[in-house]
Amino acid sequence: MANPLRGEVIRLYKTLLYLGREYPQGASYFRERLKSAFMKNKDVTDPEKIHKLVARGEFVIKELEALYFLRKYRVMKKKYYEEPKK
Repeated sequence: MANPLRGEVIRLYKTLLYLGREYPQGASYFRERLKSAFMKNKDVTDPEKIHKLVARGEFVIKELEALYFLRKYRVMKKKYYEEPKK
């Protein structure tokens, strides 16, 4: 019998993999870290523990989105609101 949470875990992995494309240290660095994090927890079968790990993954998604938003905001601020040079 397949684990009903498997689809949720795969969705989380794909979302993180997609967000990792713009990671400041590089996509390959992010991909390696992501894979090792998922492989470390591959033997977890307790549904409650899986829910906690998925919740942690959702938190990481929010943090990455905030990181990217802040980076874009800084670029826009620098581009449009920089003090004129004298």
